[in-house]
Amino acid sequence: MNKQRINGALLRDLFLGGAANLEKNKAYIDSLNVFPVPDGDTGTNMSMTMQGAVKELRGMSDSVTVGEVMDAVALGALKNARGNSGVILSQLFRGYQQVCKGQNEITVEMLADALDAGTNAAYKAVLRPKEGTILTVSRMISQSAVAFVKKRKNITPDEFLDNILEVGQEALENTPNLLPVLKEAGVVDSGGFGLMTVYRGFKAILSGDDLPDFEEEDEPEKTINSEEGANLDHFSTEDIEFGYCTEFFIVRLVEGFSEEDLEKLRDHLVRVGDSVVVAAGDDFVKVHVHSNCPGKILQFAMRYGELDRLKIENMREQNRQLIEQKKRNEKEYGLIAVSAGEGIDDIFRNFSVDRIISGGQTMNPSIDTIVNAVGQCNARNVFVLPNNSNIILAAQQAQNLCSCNVIVLPTKTIPQGIAAAMAFNPDLSLDENRENMQDAVNEIVSGAVTYAIRETHYNGNEIKEGDIIGIIDNDIAAVSSSVNETVEKVIGLMIEKRDIDDPIVNLYYGDAVEEEDAIALSERLQEQYEEAEFIVARGAQPLYYYYLSVE
Repeated sequence: MNKQRINGALLRDLFLGGAANLEKNKAYIDSLNVFPVPDGDTGTNMSMTMQGAVKELRGMSDSVTVGEVMDAVALGALKNARGNSGVILSQLFRGYQQVCKGQNEITVEMLADALDAGTNAAYKAVLRPKEGTILTVSRMISQSAVAFVKKRKNITPDEFLDNILEVGQEALENTPNLLPVLKEAGVVDSGGFGLMTVYRGFKAILSGDDLPDFEEEDEPEKTINSEEGANLDHFSTEDIEFGYCTEFFIVRLVEGFSEEDLEKLRDHLVRVGDSVVVAAGDDFVKVHVHSNCPGKILQFAMRYGELDRLKIENMREQNRQLIEQKKRNEKEYGLIAVSAGEGIDDIFRNFSVDRIISGGQTMNPSIDTIVNAVGQCNARNVFVLPNNSNIILAAQQAQNLCSCNVIVLPTKTIPQGIAAAMAFNPDLSLDENRENMQDAVNEIVSGAVTYAIRETHYNGNEIKEGDIIGIIDNDIAAVSSSVNETVEKVIGLMIEKRDIDDPIVNLYYGDAVEEEDAIALSERLQEQYEEAEFIVARGAQPLYYYYLSVE
């Protein structure tokens, strides 16, 4: 095969790879949904849509043409499209089909045209398209693809997909800036993420790689966004303007059914509802609409043919059930901790912390992120452990936006937060817990060891870029060129400051420290401070070699 072309067999395999990657990552994509009405889950819906295409592709031989592959994909996806994102995905494929019709092979120039046609078809299917969604991601990709093939010659499919992934990722990361509900929930658009997951599957197949698992990188606020969705306190049945989700097919279309009839159907639906998607196949039409008059919609649709596979869901009742279930499961206490590092996360969870907000230095969580985490705790009283002096104010502001009782303990370090979590007892009263947790914070000395990123003078110390600095209670207390030397200096000062018999010293080692090195260091310190008990634990935190505490 010409290295600038894609034949039918390879295109078939690309779609099979995209479908497999979507299926593998659908649970994560589901977790990105933000509205609490279960009107389908994006990842599941998109995966089931793709599985429809897969069914049509199974059994196709290697002699299949590009046109035959796209006919199968477009038909299978449209027939099995679920929810808005699934239908939009099917319309993207229908646009691809238009460009690939009758083709044995396609060039990258044709691929760019196919992406552009797909975007146009998808925007046309949605009556009121919103930016910051899968549509935006598709549009940014297609615009870049068209420009890319015009600017460069002899582009390989590999290079073409690299461009798609780069531009698409930038567009995806920008979706929260375009759609406020995404920013409020602290997530990117789930449909856009699903589309990128399909294209990552394409790339894996084209490169001969194993299908990639999703890796949670550089998403500091993602941890709290579990499958439970966003904070239900922000929503009520009054927020749902149109109460019935209606989906159906129009089959056996009336003789002479035309594009003009399709537009009349769309115009009628948009007058009586929202979330309108009308997708046309060769001999059927699929409709999705939210309205308050599903009967009238069905009656109008019957002008154009017979109705099949009807589904009507009362979204207000679904929302009531969600809220009632949430109230039934409401508990007395909830704990939230800002954390940094998988090991620290695990430690907090072991001490009954309900929600972890990944954050800390260089990645302070927003107020909305904290508010959403409080809502997800589903408790009457929620303790928040900011664990960083730069996060306390945001936590206090979030406190004023929550419907439950929120108690912000002004913990300034991770060790302080761990001490507070250890002191929590669900059998005690609110006041007793608050007092015990604050006492635990007051009774420890916390420290940390990291590196300097610039030259400065501080507290009588001349610090050079790359020096290892030791911090005690947010104040620089030691500087050296060695991690172990700095740790030893800091531990000595912390033990002296705590000034008690038989202190307990905790060393939480970071992701840049090996476990055996941390253990060897603690054994050396044990020889110096025989009266102390040293405990080593994996923190896996970035930036800091060690978090330290003496209690």
